[in-house]
Amino acid sequence: MTFKRPYSAGLAALVVGLFAATAAYAEPTVNKGDNAWMLTSTVLVLLMTIPGLALFYGGLVRSKNMLSVLMQVFYTVCIVTLLWALYGYSLAFTGGSDFIGGFSKAFLMGVTTDSKAATFSVDANISELVYVCFQMTFAAITPALIVGAFAERMKFSAIALFIPLWVTLIYFPIAHMVWYWAGPDAITDAAKALAAAADGAAKTAAQAKLDEINADAGWIFKKGAIDFAGGTVVHINAGIAGLVGALLIGKRVGYGKELMAPHSLTMTMIGASLLWVGWFGFNAGSNLEASGGAALAMTNSFVATAAAAMAWMFAEWIVKGHPSVLGALSGAVAGLVAVTPAAGYAGPMGAIVLGLVVGVVCLFFCTVVKNSLGYDDSLDVFGVHCIGGIVGALGTGILVNPALGGTGVMDYAAGKIGDYDFVAQMTSQLWGVCTTLVWSGIGSAILYKVVDVIVGLRVNVETEREGLDVTEHTERAYNM
Repeated sequence: MTFKRPYSAGLAALVVGLFAATAAYAEPTVNKGDNAWMLTSTVLVLLMTIPGLALFYGGLVRSKNMLSVLMQVFYTVCIVTLLWALYGYSLAFTGGSDFIGGFSKAFLMGVTTDSKAATFSVDANISELVYVCFQMTFAAITPALIVGAFAERMKFSAIALFIPLWVTLIYFPIAHMVWYWAGPDAITDAAKALAAAADGAAKTAAQAKLDEINADAGWIFKKGAIDFAGGTVVHINAGIAGLVGALLIGKRVGYGKELMAPHSLTMTMIGASLLWVGWFGFNAGSNLEASGGAALAMTNSFVATAAAAMAWMFAEWIVKGHPSVLGALSGAVAGLVAVTPAAGYAGPMGAIVLGLVVGVVCLFFCTVVKNSLGYDDSLDVFGVHCIGGIVGALGTGILVNPALGGTGVMDYAAGKIGDYDFVAQMTSQLWGVCTTLVWSGIGSAILYKVVDVIVGLRVNVETEREGLDVTEHTERAYNM
């Protein structure tokens, strides 16, 4: 009898502990390993832009315009970061309509250290603030890519106005259309409720709820287009905007008549290498979890990049009689661009094929097509990012096929990988590509015209000849 009371107390404690454990399991928790990986990925994507993209672009222009490019990229990161926190995150990643979100999280309202963001696995969350920052770096690098198309001739005041307008009216809607959805938890819970419904009325109500959750997504997402890390949102989006800008602003003074060689391929090599390193955050980070999916995206980012660099280099060697450093670097960037939408969907062998194809295709557009049409895309933003993004987006529709080593597309309502349909998936991918081209192409043209009316797009001939470093910023990159 002496041990009866302690035994009862121990049993009660055990029961309480089991209930507590069950409650804790039922509530999605933040995995510290996933959070740590996403913190790291976020910093890696920032590294892509500053210093990566800044040095890559800076080395490609003439020395008299080096600082102007660095300033344009750095300004873009700063202004977009602020706009993202004020209203960009809310417009991109809250419900509202098929084309744009709302203002329910403007000024990061309701986003706290305790709030969570869904990943691609049921009951696996990361801190929402980490997700905010991760997506912030995507929003920052996209308009920064555009400035390479009209480098060496656009007013800084025009860029200062164009970037916030473009990111607000073009990037945020595209990001919402492609990437916004209710998440796996909401869909899975609704599907389970439908399966458990006992009678007709309950089934009707449960089906209506599931339909409502599926409808809470961006327009391109609902079309079935898949874009793992930004082939449409980032690269096609920026690439077509760059081409439109280059055409509207016009060619550089002396283009086609004077030598406009890169002033420092050493800087470009450093920048390209930093881009490749940072891109692991871009692609593997887009898995949102430190899991096998991130490992696949990392592997693909290695092999597709190397394949594209080799494809460009050897193709150039065959055609021009020599392999160039710039060619190999450009090929690597093209490979990174193409594998971006496919990183988490393609198998490694498929990623290699994708890299080989895009290296040759982008070389063709940056040389034959560009020379034939005569447009002055200063740093080949269209030829590498838009064309590479299109190749990648369409290639993703092929390489996601499990029969080709792809992962397939998860059907969360069914709880399994969906059946692959080539025609349906390629149609979905074309919806994503064409919508982005039209939205960004037409929208960017309008914005360039608005900026031209307000402040003017282009510097005068004398300013352009002297160089934008001195005339726009009263500084020189090199004082010797």
